Amino acid sequence: MASVLRERKVRTLIVGTGAAGYAAAVRLHQYGVRDLAILAENVEAGTSRNTGSDKQTYYKLSLAGKEADGVRSMAEDLFRGQCVDGDLALCEASLSARCFFYLTELGVPFPDNEYGEYIGYQTDHDRGRRASSVGPYTSRIMTECLEREAGARQIPVLDHMQMIQLLVREEKVEGVLCLDTGKTDHGEFALIWCENVVLATGGPAGMYHDSVYPASQLGSSGIAFEAGIKGKNLTEWQFGMASLKPRWNVSGTYMQALPRFISTDREGKGEREFLMEYFEDPVRLQYLTFLKGYQWPFDSGKIFGGSSLIDLLVYQETILKGRRVFLDFQHNPGEETVAFEKLPEEAREYLRSAGACFGTPIERLLHMNEPAVSFYLEHGVDLRREMLEIAVCVQHNNGGLSTDCRWQTNIEGIFAAGEVCGSHGVTRPGGTALNAGQVGAVRAAEYIAFVKMKKPWEQTEEVRQFCKRKAEKRMGLLVLSEGKSNLGELWRAAGLRMSRAAGMIRNGEELEAALEETAGQLQNFETDVRINDYRQGGMLYHLLDMLISQKVYLSAMLDYIRHGGGSRGSALYTCPDGEKPEEGLPELYRCRLDDGRLGGMIQEIRLLPEGCRITWRQVRPIPEPDCFFETGWKAFRERRGLESDLPGA
Repeated sequence: MASVLRERKVRTLIVGTGAAGYAAAVRLHQYGVRDLAILAENVEAGTSRNTGSDKQTYYKLSLAGKEADGVRSMAEDLFRGQCVDGDLALCEASLSARCFFYLTELGVPFPDNEYGEYIGYQTDHDRGRRASSVGPYTSRIMTECLEREAGARQIPVLDHMQMIQLLVREEKVEGVLCLDTGKTDHGEFALIWCENVVLATGGPAGMYHDSVYPASQLGSSGIAFEAGIKGKNLTEWQFGMASLKPRWNVSGTYMQALPRFISTDREGKGEREFLMEYFEDPVRLQYLTFLKGYQWPFDSGKIFGGSSLIDLLVYQETILKGRRVFLDFQHNPGEETVAFEKLPEEAREYLRSAGACFGTPIERLLHMNEPAVSFYLEHGVDLRREMLEIAVCVQHNNGGLSTDCRWQTNIEGIFAAGEVCGSHGVTRPGGTALNAGQVGAVRAAEYIAFVKMKKPWEQTEEVRQFCKRKAEKRMGLLVLSEGKSNLGELWRAAGLRMSRAAGMIRNGEELEAALEETAGQLQNFETDVRINDYRQGGMLYHLLDMLISQKVYLSAMLDYIRHGGGSRGSALYTCPDGEKPEEGLPELYRCRLDDGRLGGMIQEIRLLPEGCRITWRQVRPIPEPDCFFETGWKAFRERRGLESDLPGA
């Protein structure tokens, strides 16, 4: 049966059904926009709904206690993360309380005390107690509450529709081409004409093999790059220790409970507590393990005697030695008991305040955070009786698509909210991502509702014919071949290549080789990729998206090295004349730390027909807006189109 193309018009289309996507839809409807719809490849998929940690964090202004806090202070802390645009940092700080309270009103049970103060705790890269949580499933609960609100507002959801192309003409979006994945006996496509597209598709998680992202999270950044959208800070990822089955971050109290690290051969034999081979003093090992709780992401600034030594040792054990590593919560590390009184004050006081200076790791974990144990029990792993296999995995992209302070990309009408948007820099406080997604949704919705919807939307027949020709070419990739499909083989090889060359440990030679292989696969995509079933169509287009993403990301990493960039954030760039982090570690880890020269610069990259064009610019500073009430009130009324400040006038 020949491919089928259906058409429809939706003035504003939100792509993605995670926390950011639903928030954008709900806010648009709240602001009076009715001609909108949500596009979903699978409503139940994605990172927001299927990931978390011991107590997944939401980062916002402090709302309890005696500690002074303010919008400017939070913006400066976000800006301090390097390579952060100040206008985005100010928006994320100023809207954080508003977005947080909106979520509480929708039913997200963030904890408060008996007087109504929303209590908080300190997270990684945080100087205060801005973090809050509802447990391991914070983002899932956020998504479910926002989904209920979208349902109550009767916002249509187009499910089983996979975006496979953004149709752009003269730097302006005109439509979106989708594959109907519900049709399995033929190729069926939908061309949705639209004026505004809010991309809330998450990070390009499918690029890496070693990943803590849920298997259902693949991303669509390649499609965005192909459409001409600029990437920003693509070198900046977060890597950290995570369990393999299920995929889950072992941060927070998983580390603060002080588990034991065990190495085995591939068959699970030959157990040994391998970290003790590098630490003569068990107290130091216990302290660094504790610090991994809120220093969970691998941080190249903490490898010289710091807690990220543990990440390097786990990476060495699994990747270089080919062994397996497990967390053992049944036994204390190094000794039968922990000498709590010998721990440095930071760890000693935390565990004392938590009432956890006793027993075994599992007893401490149950006491401090029972839901963290229940999570694994629900997924078939009983930490009271078995060990938990872990590895160093990719977890979050701090870079992404480049936007202005309205979260609009360089392509008119395309906005990016959530992880797909590169609003973060090198380092960021834990939990910032959940706040950023909500803030981005508000900013994009406000601009669409109060600026773009005031103007008429028109499309010429010439534009429609141009877009249809592009769409037909993309549809033509869905052709069945004789013989065995090689899609799975190509997918696995591409993911392994990315994890090897562009993971936590990087060097120029491997990046160049990976880029050459990736470019070759893209060039020969139509002839080399074989599928024998229409049900493989979705993965076919995902592979294309993945390879485009890999090409752009690898190009950005190579350019960073050529500009003299050193190890920073969650990436260690090796060099033969660099300093070796610690005695006993291999020569592979010789590196130089970044000297900060590029910290005030932002790398942007755009995919063009002739290749990637990369530019560097200064970060946009934190704005100094006029906060005098009367002038601000007047500007607000003009922005919103309010004719008078008097009711009934």
